[in-house]
Amino acid sequence: MQAKVISLAVLCGLIATAPQAATVIHAGTLIDGTDSAPRQNVTIRIDGDRITAVENGLQRVRDGETFIDLSQSTVMPGFIDSHTHLSSQLAQGSYMHRFTDNPATTAVRAASFARLTLHAGFTTVRELGDSDHVSVALRNGIRQGHIEGPRIFAAGKSLATTGGHADPTNNVRESFIHSPPTPADGVINGPLEARQAVRKRYQDGADLIKLTATGGVLSMASSGDNPQFMMDELESIVATAKDYNMRVAVHAHGRDGMLRAVQAGVDSIEHGTYMDDEVIAAMIEHGTYYVPTITAGKSVAERAEIDGFFPDMVRPKAREIGPLIQQTFATAYQAGVKIAFGTDAGVFDHGENYREFVYMVEAGMPAHEAIRSATYNAADLLGQLDNLGTIESGKLADIVAVDGDPLADIAILADVHFVMRDGQVFKTRD
Repeated sequence: MQAKVISLAVLCGLIATAPQAATVIHAGTLIDGTDSAPRQNVTIRIDGDRITAVENGLQRVRDGETFIDLSQSTVMPGFIDSHTHLSSQLAQGSYMHRFTDNPATTAVRAASFARLTLHAGFTTVRELGDSDHVSVALRNGIRQGHIEGPRIFAAGKSLATTGGHADPTNNVRESFIHSPPTPADGVINGPLEARQAVRKRYQDGADLIKLTATGGVLSMASSGDNPQFMMDELESIVATAKDYNMRVAVHAHGRDGMLRAVQAGVDSIEHGTYMDDEVIAAMIEHGTYYVPTITAGKSVAERAEIDGFFPDMVRPKAREIGPLIQQTFATAYQAGVKIAFGTDAGVFDHGENYREFVYMVEAGMPAHEAIRSATYNAADLLGQLDNLGTIESGKLADIVAVDGDPLADIAILADVHFVMRDGQVFKTRD
């Protein structure tokens, strides 16, 4: 009996089917997501959706095994984007979508963005804020094989205080608001409502909690950085989330809101623009991850120069806050804050997530560490190191490949030519 050799082109036709029982990949160079140096000529064996062995040398393909030849490529774990919004994409006029688009329209658009994200090499994402339960439905559709996309850890609707960054009624005429938003809508005031909101996210099927601890750039509110939660509210959210085994991600630009959130015990700070030495020290003490989203900052700063792109209330915030995030990242990295890769995709175009790698390296992070931030570190933030983040025996078979050496030129991660998720091939070379 002969080993089954299937070309990459033919494998495209297997996308809608279950993964082969046994698959062998020959990797020319392997960057495995650990802190080890790259290895040359490595064999990866896969059974179903799991890696069963990682062997030195290009080992013999056994009878009945499917062979994938990546011996001329650099192979890495599937990337993890720790901050995405698949249900939206910022564009001229998109501020009107919440008034014009029904949930079905949003879901169809989200499915297309999910496919773009997977084909860009991102096999897992944290979905940090949506509407109409789209991200939970999208997650389930991908799990069930109805939709092509990354593995999703969904937060559902973000939590805000009245008038806060994620209050959906900001700047909406009162006659259009049938009743004030409630914890079920993601708007809370006080620790009791905070508990109710977390429990509602759990009931809705969310995997984690996202809250907006400070003002934000794109919301229709005047401040982009003021603190918007009191300590008792933050502590109530964190304590309740832990009861349900849910982690807490926190949008924060301003220093005071960030410090309160870190002291309350949240798991990650997103954006972190006005992080100072006291916040950095607190994050290191508490082991809090930083998810920088440099790409979003640069993108909104660029678009702020386009007349009419942003509402007048948003434009000055985008000009001021957006350009600062890359320097904050550089300072936090040099200080030793734990960093997980995250882009805020949706604020810029989906499928361009790779840009974050370029900006991180540009700001002083070595390329190998940048890749680890999107593999090992991001899996650690998710609490999924037993399953994700490295190419090792026992892990889920999430594997991507590129031509060339990303440690020499990180920008080649823009052109991922092979994507496997859960042992199933979703993209091969054209």
